[in-house]
Amino acid sequence: MATFQGFAAVNQGVRSRWFKQAAPVTLLAVTLGAAVLGPVQAQTRPAVPVVAVGTRAVGQGFDLDGVVQPMIESTVSAQASGRVLALLVKAGDRVRSGQLLATIDDQETQTAAQRSQAALAQTQADLRNAQASFDRTRDLHAQGFVSAAALDGASAQLASSRAVLDQAQSGVKQSGLAQGFTRVTAPFDAFVLQTQSQVGDLAVPGKPLLTLYAPQPLRVVVQVPVSRAALMPADGAVQMLLPTPGRSPQWTNPAAVTRLPSVDAVSQTAEWRLDLTPASARAVLPGQKVPVRFATGLQSRLMLPAAAILRRGELTAVYVATGFGFALKAVRLGSDHGVDGMEVLAGVEVGDRVALDPVRAGLLGAQATE
Repeated sequence: MATFQGFAAVNQGVRSRWFKQAAPVTLLAVTLGAAVLGPVQAQTRPAVPVVAVGTRAVGQGFDLDGVVQPMIESTVSAQASGRVLALLVKAGDRVRSGQLLATIDDQETQTAAQRSQAALAQTQADLRNAQASFDRTRDLHAQGFVSAAALDGASAQLASSRAVLDQAQSGVKQSGLAQGFTRVTAPFDAFVLQTQSQVGDLAVPGKPLLTLYAPQPLRVVVQVPVSRAALMPADGAVQMLLPTPGRSPQWTNPAAVTRLPSVDAVSQTAEWRLDLTPASARAVLPGQKVPVRFATGLQSRLMLPAAAILRRGELTAVYVATGFGFALKAVRLGSDHGVDGMEVLAGVEVGDRVALDPVRAGLLGAQATE
């Protein structure tokens, strides 16, 4: 027992001497760390600009999706019967007016053309014979050798031969047109939208071969429900969200608005056609969906700049300045009003200061700057 108490006394003395030697070193390290880290932390605190949440009078209404359509579209069909020998274009090709698109087997039309030429040669020979007979009869009638009835008969035969010649000439023209129908050409400058036939298919009059559309002009077609159309005032504005080269999409006014005076019996919607300007038409393609906004008036709404919105997966939030930095708050957004900002339905109140740079606001030690 005495031995154990002696060992404890010696151990306590050793620990006391170690703490006396180590304490000054530890205190020096803490002092130096505070002196070095303090200025560094003060210098690296991110300064984040903020904006106060406020109300603004913005246009209200409803949004629908429209579809870009060409105003000039044509389905090129066959005008002659026969097999398709060649299809010289494909979907997406650009063609010029009069360019050859497809050829159809013309053996039948060639035979008809040869038959028309032969009939024309025969009628020309008959006309010459009738002309000579009339001349002889007229001379004999002048000499008193034939009666007037014989002269009238020769004159009628000559007129009939001339009529048959006219008919034969018309047949030649018709056969030439029919032979021309075997060469399908573009009716105007256009793009090939789709092809409905292939080489070897049987072409008959009225059967579509391909579809063309002109790149200009274009329009946006939107189906407006009857219940929504009743909300539109007489001077209600319509805008389209169109892509802009080098910038974000912009709300653009149509060049003209046409509302068809009819309603679809099944969907109970009315068709609105919004013509695009040439500059706007170059930024879209037929079939592309375009958001369309129908304005019903101005109302006061909470607004925030789009830069203040933080999106992370399904989370939509903003950083609100507090006395200790920033606090993350989830928000529910409304309509996008472009340069006027985003409409906020819930999550913030008037007067809240929201960070304009949500990424920097999430850093440790971020401070708000006016």
